[in-house]
Amino acid sequence: MSEVLIETGRPLRADARRNRERILESARLVFSEYGADAQIDDVAHRAGVGVGTVYRHFPTKQALMVELVRQKFRLFAATARDAIDHDGEPFAVFADVLRRNAEAAAGDATMQHALAGGGEHIWKQAQAEQQELTALTEQLIARARSAGTIRSDIGAADVAMLMCGLSATMGHNGSGFDWHRHLELVIDMLRAR
Repeated sequence: MSEVLIETGRPLRADARRNRERILESARLVFSEYGADAQIDDVAHRAGVGVGTVYRHFPTKQALMVELVRQKFRLFAATARDAIDHDGEPFAVFADVLRRNAEAAAGDATMQHALAGGGEHIWKQAQAEQQELTALTEQLIARARSAGTIRSDIGAADVAMLMCGLSATMGHNGSGFDWHRHLELVIDMLRAR
């Protein structure tokens, strides 16, 4: 894990780093409960810190959401990176990455909000993390394409768009909204015939 730096470029003190980690973990929980309507006061209370401490690390709720999304994209990229090092039938490896990343997004209301299009401002601030994920996804697709197991017209942008659509179904608990089934339909659609 890379060291967290303050604006001066110096590493955070150990206590400040712990506070930041507690704030992020609390924010994940609070946003999963309340969605994008969560309040900084709730995050601070759950983290056991003052509101001022949250604002020292994240000057706005948007900045906090951006960091949560960046972390999730880094997790998605790590999953893809691990898959690249994994031997196995390339499409099955690729499909496993989609399933694992979907599971990671399913419990994360902030990520669902961003992926479902409610966080355009968040997307713009997490471009470096998205670009890394896109490059890794392209590698996985290229392997499956070489094996002839994925549709030849599929690219990483298509996968990103499909995963955004999948994310939109994750927040619905109504009849007929089963994101797991939606994901399996997406995976089947990507398979070469």
